Amino acid sequence: MIRSRAPEVATTRVMAQTLATFYAFGGVAGLFITAGAEPGAGRWILLCLSLVALAGSAVAARRAARWPRPAFHVAVIAATVLITIAVLVSPDPVTALAAATLTAFVVVDAHLFFSGRQALAHLVVAVSSTTVALLVTGGVALTTALGLDLVLVALGVVTRRLVMRASTASRDALTGLCNRRGFDDALQELMAEAHRTGEPLSAVLLDLDRFKAVNDTAGHEAGDRMLCRVADAWRRELPASAVLARHGGDEFSLLLPRTTGEAALALVRRICAAHPDIPMSCGVAEHHPRESASQLMRRADRGLYEAKAAGRGRAELDDSAPSGLRTHAVPDRTAARTA
Repeated sequence: MIRSRAPEVATTRVMAQTLATFYAFGGVAGLFITAGAEPGAGRWILLCLSLVALAGSAVAARRAARWPRPAFHVAVIAATVLITIAVLVSPDPVTALAAATLTAFVVVDAHLFFSGRQALAHLVVAVSSTTVALLVTGGVALTTALGLDLVLVALGVVTRRLVMRASTASRDALTGLCNRRGFDDALQELMAEAHRTGEPLSAVLLDLDRFKAVNDTAGHEAGDRMLCRVADAWRRELPASAVLARHGGDEFSLLLPRTTGEAALALVRRICAAHPDIPMSCGVAEHHPRESASQLMRRADRGLYEAKAAGRGRAELDDSAPSGLRTHAVPDRTAARTA
């Protein structure tokens, strides 16, 4: 269950949708729980808490996709607080136990959204809070509360295993880098972040020069070793925030958040110079406001074509206006730069 990184399936878009769904179902479930509770002041508080959860769902649905990742910790903690208060004000033990089961939503959220240690922290806080609340209200035996705790822990373990297994679908089996699917998810998330913060974002396409000759003369195993060398060498040189992917075949792609096109070009040229035994041609493009992901990658591809046409073994920056602002289509040069 404990892993150092957050699941790769947990993009901010997925997190926003999940958060909105669980808050909505939690609010509706709260209304049903309220309807079955014994009359009293606690019943009205339960009703207010349910309405707060429904309002939270609406906010998450509209805005959460643009939130920074730390904001989701606040949303999950807020859910724990709402559930704990609901247990404490419940007018009878059955209602308190029903409210405590909503902690399952917190457990799933935490293990889907966050790294293993962070998920474990949320699990401990949520389970401890609801257990203490159940015991304080009276009427719920310690063994009953512990039984619920075991169910919640098991749910967390299984959720974590499933989402980590799903994350492997975004990894290239040979190099361990992101694959095309993982890269596309990261690109959408980083573009949303750049739009929200106004910080730069650069994309790079990297192509191994004359890779076909390696396969033809030394065999595919040698080609595989070369691809792994590229992955290892570049991973060591790149900042922690960079996203490096095997885009397909002998082509790699790179995202550099908070990096201008000029800075990205300088970084790529420095890494290429540090590894002359790995001949690469590279195309760089900086994201422009209102530019789509396909437009950004098309400009990076254009920079790669220019690097290939200039003799290979170099990096070029395409700083032209986004192609969507032009009236004619950009020709597909992929075939023209085949190594």
